Amino acid sequence: MMSSEIAPFRGEAVDFETLDGFERDDLAQAFAAFRRSAEAIVSNAALLRPARPAFLGLEEISRAALGDPDEPAAFFRRWFQPFRLQKRGLLTGYYEVEVEARRQAEPGFATPVLPRPADLVTLNESPLVVEGGSPLFAARRRPDGALEPYPSRREIEEGPWLSLSPPLAYLADAVELFLIQVQGTARLTFADGSSEALTYDGRNGRPYTSVGRLLIERGLVEPERMSLAVLKETLRAVGAGPGEAGRRLMQENESYVFFRLDDSPERALGPIGGAGLALSELRSIAVDRTIWCYGLPFWIEAQIPWRSADAESFARLMIAQDTGSAIIGETRADLYFGSGEEAGALAGGIRHEAQFIALLPKIG
Repeated sequence: MMSSEIAPFRGEAVDFETLDGFERDDLAQAFAAFRRSAEAIVSNAALLRPARPAFLGLEEISRAALGDPDEPAAFFRRWFQPFRLQKRGLLTGYYEVEVEARRQAEPGFATPVLPRPADLVTLNESPLVVEGGSPLFAARRRPDGALEPYPSRREIEEGPWLSLSPPLAYLADAVELFLIQVQGTARLTFADGSSEALTYDGRNGRPYTSVGRLLIERGLVEPERMSLAVLKETLRAVGAGPGEAGRRLMQENESYVFFRLDDSPERALGPIGGAGLALSELRSIAVDRTIWCYGLPFWIEAQIPWRSADAESFARLMIAQDTGSAIIGETRADLYFGSGEEAGALAGGIRHEAQFIALLPKIG
């Protein structure tokens, strides 16, 4: 398996004793999440969204985790060096949406959930560079074999692409679809009581734009009021139908995500992150995959409303197991809260400053 050198990060090496609450954390739970990543690293399992190769030393550590490791606290102390990143960062939250759907279009359920198109090519290693535009990490393969930019969100929603493949399901409105695409995962519930899991299956490669930021910039939502619930409420209030203001605003985010129905054993354990593994509630984080590798532990300290509406100390060992288009920078992470409305209410209220301590492999 290929390994990558650890890039120089701004900060300083610190002792585990400086991590307030480390011994009080449920490190057995954190180790269980780390061990799942270790299995994937050792087996060189396929990634759902490619990231940097495992840092030098992490494969050896992963093999140790699968052997007869020390108890969790001793294991992390033996194999890792905490490194406090100089710049305080931003912590947000995400969750698995549970949303009502229909298998066929009907009044009140007309927004399609689209599968990955056959002509979509993912270009993680060699993005398509278009003169005057941002690099595109996916493209359309034309019949003659040439690549061209994939249609934008607006073009997909308003053009012929909707009819190219049968939709996986139909949702109540474009806002529900938009939020599922932002989260990257969902569980659909149907009128007959059955359910289906959705897993990310690629995107059109266009740049991601935060619609929440647009709402604030245009004076539609006060910054201190912004939450997932307020975002959905505001988009619907200004109109989410074709050609309406809310729909046009969502279309300013050109990025469009495609899905697949997923009944795999791994998916039964939870939504699948970028590392190709089921996410662990309040242990998995999404990180910038161009900077960090999957499987790396992080100690994160913040004051956030993570168990109720009241902010309280959050000091936990997290494992990098996912990524996202909006997760950019070395001190930026998205915290996975779990599934359902309660998880969504908590995740939507997280947009807080945090201290990041990366646990880097000891080498030599």
